[in-house]
Amino acid sequence: MEISTLAMYHCLAFVWYFFVAYSITHVKTEERPSEVFLYGGQWKYLTVLNLVLQAVFYGVSFLADVLRLIKKLRCAKCIISSRDLLFSVLAFPVSTFVCISFWTLYSYNRELVYPKSLDGVIPFWLNHAMHTAVLPFALLEILVLPHRYPAKKKGLILLGFVAFLYISWVLWIYSVTGEWVYPLFALFSPPGLAAFFASSLAIIVAFYNFGEFLNRMIWGQSKFS
Repeated sequence: MEISTLAMYHCLAFVWYFFVAYSITHVKTEERPSEVFLYGGQWKYLTVLNLVLQAVFYGVSFLADVLRLIKKLRCAKCIISSRDLLFSVLAFPVSTFVCISFWTLYSYNRELVYPKSLDGVIPFWLNHAMHTAVLPFALLEILVLPHRYPAKKKGLILLGFVAFLYISWVLWIYSVTGEWVYPLFALFSPPGLAAFFASSLAIIVAFYNFGEFLNRMIWGQSKFS
């Protein structure tokens, strides 16, 4: 794909994610079910954090495209490295995890992840923008542009560290409020919750490996030399 076309695509994707993140963080306070939006506001939900992550990623991608267009290749090389690291370690696996885990649990029992009371607060289109569209965007990014993945050990350490930070944030919120971020967590004993977190980490690692597989299957090795 031409650099100018890539720049336009990345710019539009950045604007889209910025708009969606803005929309969800500006839900009117008086309309929020009090049992859902407690300590930490929307910033305790992986879905919302992922929207910010995607906006940052596409912003960095657009910057890399612009630097290539204006022939600032030395600066572009550094930004491209950051872009590829961000996509491989976080943007792709987190988007895939958010979409698949949300709709799997929603199909089983929506009250565990997205209580029916939210239907009157969050519009239908915004729910799908947060939980559905993120996966097609991630797959499209692999299709339009090759990304250099880090060494497997480095990538998994970074991914594990970010997962540890989020789990720590979830546990901290519970220690302060006595309420779980997701009602699902209340169903588990402490060992069961630890096993759930471990299995979730294993799933997101699998999505990381899947993204790397797709990237190499589509683009091969030649694009990275």
